[in-house]
Amino acid sequence: IEGLIWSPRGSDSKNAEDDWTLEEGPHSDFDGPTCGSTACVALVRNNQLVVANAGDSRCVISRAGQAYNLSRDHKPELVAERERILKAGGFIRMGRINGSLNLARAIGDMEFKQNKFLPPEKQIVTSNPDINVVELCNEDDFLVLACDGIWDCMSSQQLVDFIHEHINTSTEGVLVMFNNDTKMQESSLSAVCERVLDRCLAPSTMGGDGCDNMTMILVQFKKPVSDKKKADVGEQSAKGKEES
Repeated sequence: IEGLIWSPRGSDSKNAEDDWTLEEGPHSDFDGPTCGSTACVALVRNNQLVVANAGDSRCVISRAGQAYNLSRDHKPELVAERERILKAGGFIRMGRINGSLNLARAIGDMEFKQNKFLPPEKQIVTSNPDINVVELCNEDDFLVLACDGIWDCMSSQQLVDFIHEHINTSTEGVLVMFNNDTKMQESSLSAVCERVLDRCLAPSTMGGDGCDNMTMILVQFKKPVSDKKKADVGEQSAKGKEES
């Protein structure tokens, strides 16, 4: 992508420095925000699923009821992350970078990206994502994207099992009775997400698991409607018109 980007400050030679003078302003000493965010993105294109992740949010797919992680949690204790952190001049204490941040990749968190002699991907904390591409199949049930507040309380398989249990009760009959009505389907999936959060939330704010912020997205893959279900929908629609 660098070959597609042009800047007037760039020189013709990569090894030469430009002669532009630095411009000083009221915010020239601002190093950037000390806050940051993880990023976990899933893109569905035909039968292809592309997942990009930076941080400890996680993307999980349920395939025939089995949980498969499509992303890797970027924690400081991972060998590759630890090596980068130490080489960039950072340290790890109690599982946290410089005793502060408990993840190794993030957007923002500029205080960990101040080494002017290193490219972005080699800073103490980098926003470079891992990218995973998988082919979808008929056995795929749903996709979950959630932050670590969820994963601190439930494993990937525990969450998939929980969703399967509650998605059946929340969506039972909806796809048939309402003929794949999108609003009804979204409403039922939202109810499942609420149940997950209720399951994970701690009873008090004294600390520990269940006290972190929680964000979750649930995407259910559409399944082909069988001829029998189509007939049932037609009969129910006709019956509803007669009763009205």
